[in-house]
Amino acid sequence: MSPTRSTTPSSTQSRLVGEAASSNAPGKSWVLITGASSGFGEEFARQYAEQGHSLVLVARRLDRLQKLAEELRRQFRVEVVVERVDLSDIPAIIQLHQRLRERGIAIDILINNAGHGLQGPFIDSKLDAALAMVQLDIASLTAVTHVFAQDMRTRKRGKILLVASMLSFLGTQNFAVYSASKAYVLRLGEALHREFKRDGLTVTTLCPGMSDTGFAAAAQQKLTPGLKLLMMQPAPVVRTGIRALQAGRISVVPGLPNKVNALFIWATPRWLHQAMFARVMGA
Repeated sequence: MSPTRSTTPSSTQSRLVGEAASSNAPGKSWVLITGASSGFGEEFARQYAEQGHSLVLVARRLDRLQKLAEELRRQFRVEVVVERVDLSDIPAIIQLHQRLRERGIAIDILINNAGHGLQGPFIDSKLDAALAMVQLDIASLTAVTHVFAQDMRTRKRGKILLVASMLSFLGTQNFAVYSASKAYVLRLGEALHREFKRDGLTVTTLCPGMSDTGFAAAAQQKLTPGLKLLMMQPAPVVRTGIRALQAGRISVVPGLPNKVNALFIWATPRWLHQAMFARVMGA
């Protein structure tokens, strides 16, 4: 993974994202989506655009963001702001927040989706890769949540969705750092759900199972027959997350098979479900 430092958008990029995004007009609702260039992030953008929300799309791959933005503007007639940001760089997150404030864009819904995973034995994996995962999945998610939640608290309204994983429920062989990182996301979301409620904010954690998002290829993950049977498409996963956030739920597991697996994990001793899931995950 070779991070690209965030830079202030050029005049060309600003023109591409649209001149009208300089103020938060009455009745306008802005949704910020991290990791928006593919997978769940792209699907969140499509579903929120269909609902008529204005969007801030954040990721490193500018070409894919711009292509998606143009498509959503054309199809749904919504405002879309594109922000190329390396979220593993904490100062870049602070700069993103400042740029949006200067443009008068107040984020009403935050979809904290950006994440990274790798499969493989812990000791055999490169230390830099493991630490990059921790940086993006834990430190960056925490920073994004913190800076935008402060604005929401001032306005006494706002919704935050944290994207965790089914692996947040257990330590999984050959996914040690990833499952531990997602366990942090789940526990953070559970704590903030109660902590932020008194300020009028909603925090919900989405725990998807295996999904057809391109994650497996990026994580160099083996697709076992069991995983192929559990595979979900992004659209129903995202729809479940949006509905749970709107309903104010603390967390949600999409898909009946995943719900059954979550119940199995809860009801069985660790040695049993860890052994079973190591097998399912191709460990």
